[in-house]
Amino acid sequence: MSDPKYAIGIDLGTTHSALSYVNLSGSDGEKTQQSVLAVPQLTGPGTVEDLPLLPSFLYLPHPDEMAAAELALPWNADGAGPVAGEMARSRGATTPIRLVSSAKSWLCHPGVDRRAAILPNDAPEEVTRVSPLEASTRYLQHLRQAWDTAHPEAPFTQQAVTVTIPASFDPGARELTAEAARNAGYDAVTLLEEPQAALYSWIQGSEGRWRKEVKPGDIILVVDVGGGTSDFSLIAITERDGKLEPHRVAVGDHILLGGDNMDLALAHLVARKLAEGGTKLDPWQLRALTYGCRAAKENLLADASAESWPIVVPSRGSKLIGGSIRTELTRAEVTTFITDGFFPKVEASSRPAVRARAGLTQLGLPYAQDAAITRHLAAFLGRQVGATADVPGFADRQNADHTFLHPSAVLFNGGVFKSALLATRVMDTINDWLYMEGAEPARMLGGADLDLAVARGAAYYSYVRRGEGVRIRGGTARSYYVAVESAMPAIPGMEPPIQALCVAPFGMEEGSELELPGQEFGLVLGEPVHFRFFGSSTRRQDAIGEVLDFWGPEELIEMNEIQATLSPEGRQAGDVVQVRLHARATEAGTLELLAVASDGQRWKVEFDVRSEGQ
Repeated sequence: MSDPKYAIGIDLGTTHSALSYVNLSGSDGEKTQQSVLAVPQLTGPGTVEDLPLLPSFLYLPHPDEMAAAELALPWNADGAGPVAGEMARSRGATTPIRLVSSAKSWLCHPGVDRRAAILPNDAPEEVTRVSPLEASTRYLQHLRQAWDTAHPEAPFTQQAVTVTIPASFDPGARELTAEAARNAGYDAVTLLEEPQAALYSWIQGSEGRWRKEVKPGDIILVVDVGGGTSDFSLIAITERDGKLEPHRVAVGDHILLGGDNMDLALAHLVARKLAEGGTKLDPWQLRALTYGCRAAKENLLADASAESWPIVVPSRGSKLIGGSIRTELTRAEVTTFITDGFFPKVEASSRPAVRARAGLTQLGLPYAQDAAITRHLAAFLGRQVGATADVPGFADRQNADHTFLHPSAVLFNGGVFKSALLATRVMDTINDWLYMEGAEPARMLGGADLDLAVARGAAYYSYVRRGEGVRIRGGTARSYYVAVESAMPAIPGMEPPIQALCVAPFGMEEGSELELPGQEFGLVLGEPVHFRFFGSSTRRQDAIGEVLDFWGPEELIEMNEIQATLSPEGRQAGDVVQVRLHARATEAGTLELLAVASDGQRWKVEFDVRSEGQ
């Protein structure tokens, strides 16, 4: 590939996607000049507008619903295929059975086949469905085509491209995101965690002033609440050779809790109000109501002068307009309901509630059982109390009396925090925790662009990777382990205990490859071999090859299993070959496990993403 002219950053969001870019030839250190691509998209039948955000919604129209000319785009004159963007969101609000939403959340759902056509998950049989992978591919493809239309002199495939993912994405979800990018025509792509992208955007936007706002010893807590997930990251500020250097020291677990949950909760609030007046909604109307509540929430939280927002619930009868149900949400209802329900003031010792699950559940996203984001945040800081123990310059700052890691600064990201009320509530809660342990209050880092920070930060990172600007250090965000069954005589009613073998250590740097020392495995050729797989965001000391006999209930979290189907390649199917495992943290931001035979032959050990045929 020839030298790129632009560094491109793409925020592949749950509710919005965006593309930002930096002209590499006109940039100077942190004082880069960034732009945001105005994305052509349908806003109505036959109407194309250029907007800074591409709503991450896909509408699957009936073949006779609109003429091909009404679906045409600058790069797609015949209007074939599903519709992405603003019209998908608005039209889907009244016809939800044809609307694909939250594809990103489904992409990381280990309980479904993410390559299977399952969305919309409650659509009737006559609606042609798509897979989470295909929906993500279409958003990425739309952005690529928009770029090529606007910049024919600089083809997308010749630029340096970074796509963002939640920090909590496991290796399987990371690989699926990379696969979606490849399917969308991205020749090469780098993945970047969204909280890091937000911090990169803050650094770049400060034009060098960030060095006056933070100092060595600071711990920045990034609180990112988007449409589908709540993501927490901790970044320590260290000093090397007289220069400040951010160092990512911890990320939270995957929490499927965000704006989507708030929309659904508000819909049930409105449904209860209507039921009290004698109007009952069916599931189809409740889903349509949820999209109406999303618009109400976004407008009422962002605009302090707005007192109420109208909501129209479509009728299922023949009189689609006359039979519509009309109501409204007030700003007081929205702010009180969301603040108390999702951001309650809790103690630092609070933990998310866990309830027993039913034996049978409907197919759906595995949302967090506790809606209180502040309780999840308390649990995260409590687990990470020792996260900075091995960071240079932080050893003497450890205090055995602290019950949670003390952040000194907070950076907010995600559309939820367009409401200053919610950001203030989180800051007040954190500072109450700090006050109770005699610590100084944390300060809020301002100037964040909540809609475009992640895309802007990703573009800046593409630029940083070329050796310019400030780079956040950190490596892999977790340690990874494979289960090894212990050898023992059969005992009735008792399964053999397992050990956890570390196959990739915490903080493994991108571009490095490590061999599992002293361990050989016999793998069957020509047949899939499966392993149980674990991750830990708290065990930072474990080296590759270390074997754990015991671990605490929150130390290791079981993840997607891993599998290998080894091609015989000159051997017989069913033969057993002795291999060693290698871990490789790729430059692209994915983790690979490799099985390497004594003759050097290598096989990639795949993370199980429940592909078809399994």
